[in-house]
Amino acid sequence: MSAVSTLQKLLERRRICVLTGAGCSTRSGIPDYRGPETRRRARNPIQHRAFVRDATARQRYWARSMVGWPRFSRAEPNATHGWLAAAEADGHVTGVITQNVDRLHHRAGSRRVVELHGTLSEVRCLACGVVELRADLQERLKMLNPGFGAHDVELAPDGDAELERVAGFVVPACQACGGVLKPDVVFFGENVPATTVEAAWRVYEEAEVLLVVGSSLTVFSGYRFVRRAAKEGRPVGIINLGPTRGDGDATVVVDGEASTVLGELWGARLPQQLVGAPRKSSVVER
Repeated sequence: MSAVSTLQKLLERRRICVLTGAGCSTRSGIPDYRGPETRRRARNPIQHRAFVRDATARQRYWARSMVGWPRFSRAEPNATHGWLAAAEADGHVTGVITQNVDRLHHRAGSRRVVELHGTLSEVRCLACGVVELRADLQERLKMLNPGFGAHDVELAPDGDAELERVAGFVVPACQACGGVLKPDVVFFGENVPATTVEAAWRVYEEAEVLLVVGSSLTVFSGYRFVRRAAKEGRPVGIINLGPTRGDGDATVVVDGEASTVLGELWGARLPQQLVGAPRKSSVVER
């Protein structure tokens, strides 16, 4: 029996909690950190401590983000997002716990999504907590740095771009208090908020099987769900292109591209009506 057939039997007539990673969005044009292509080249994402303490690090981040944001924000859901939204609509999926910050699950029509690492679509002031839409901040960035965004550069996993020359770049402050603005995401070295973790465990506990889609599980914030499932004897299925940290804990592992495998599992026809569903129908548990 093939690995896909074994996974299909594992998921049959069971409520599924889905944990997703960057491999879900690579077909949407958003690169990952540790996929077959990107693992060949070292990349050092910004650290939380550096962003908070170092004005130069913040300048570099926002310069790169300004250049990368237009392409990142134009990304569209792909078949993987569509299949998972359809499975939730059919009652097979209790919800999606995602490590991604692109909100493509929402745009595909998923209604119950826990964003472990937050979202790039919002920016939060570290001083007063006011939230600003990232799209609005982009307009302020362009106004303060005319012509700076005219770069033909490679998009990076954080929604920024491979850009090194940032001298003279002006970083906007919070409009409410003048404080430091930070994308509303969990940077490396930063903890996932306790309320977010609690929301994720609720989705997990309502399911009978954990399905990992498109994640190498290198980061513990996602791997913890596989570890608990293994400890409890709960079945774990993994779909990923390449090895993962959780392979030894899994009931079945399918080495393959997410949308291709999900298409084999749940039929050959993508439910197009779910892709691009109104975002307002989604619920974000944070």
